[in-house]
Amino acid sequence: MEEGIHVSIRAEELTRFMGIPLTNTLLMSWVVLVILTLIALVVRYRINILPSKLQLLLELLLENVFEFIETTLESKDLAKRYFPLITTIFLFIFTANLLEFIPGVGSVGLIAHKASTIAGEAGNTEFIPLLRSMNTDLNVTLALAILSFLTIEISGIFMIGFFKYFSRFLPFAAFKHGIGNGLISMFVGIIEFVSELIRLISFSFRLFGNIFAGEVLLLVVTFFVPFIIPVPFMAFEVFVGFMQAAIFALLTLFFIKLAVSEQAH
Repeated sequence: MEEGIHVSIRAEELTRFMGIPLTNTLLMSWVVLVILTLIALVVRYRINILPSKLQLLLELLLENVFEFIETTLESKDLAKRYFPLITTIFLFIFTANLLEFIPGVGSVGLIAHKASTIAGEAGNTEFIPLLRSMNTDLNVTLALAILSFLTIEISGIFMIGFFKYFSRFLPFAAFKHGIGNGLISMFVGIIEFVSELIRLISFSFRLFGNIFAGEVLLLVVTFFVPFIIPVPFMAFEVFVGFMQAAIFALLTLFFIKLAVSEQAH
């Protein structure tokens, strides 16, 4: 690749702590957590009985989101239980996507010296960004997908019951109505089980692929046309970042709805 453009699917390692690699995407996730925590504390201690226009806007926005979750889950109690999770997933992903455009992210870093594999030849230098958009690391998106997956499955088990929940994957009771009906139900159950596992792949790769592709696109455009032209692409990537965060949160919500609902046979 032409010198000056640095594209790496693998997150760059900054250092190690007790043998555990600390990458720039991990550091970025900590930055996102600190920012969201500070915002939450500021909002918490600036809430007034007589709300300002900004507070009214935030309350209206959160109220609409809560009503949407309540309508989807068809239960106010369930909405109260899952509202913090759904909104946190959205805010965590969207904030990380926005920080990608902050000056210094991806452009401020360290110079690492790599030893040459050829004897007598001088080693090369490699630029390692100090911060990198965390959603361009498949490990991060996979961790989010696992969190969402476990929440969905555990919710189904607690709401319906362990045996009843897993009976949708292994419907042995269907053999009471005949071997043919039982075999068909078992086949459908296996397909349902595979579709549950595929969610891990779809959740993680959808988010990773869209954000990583957007980062590469902006990098290439900025390298060849560094002024003005990248601005529309940045605006588009902000929209993509918002949509990907919303899609991840909404899919988690909809799959929770399916998990806690007893299926009619």
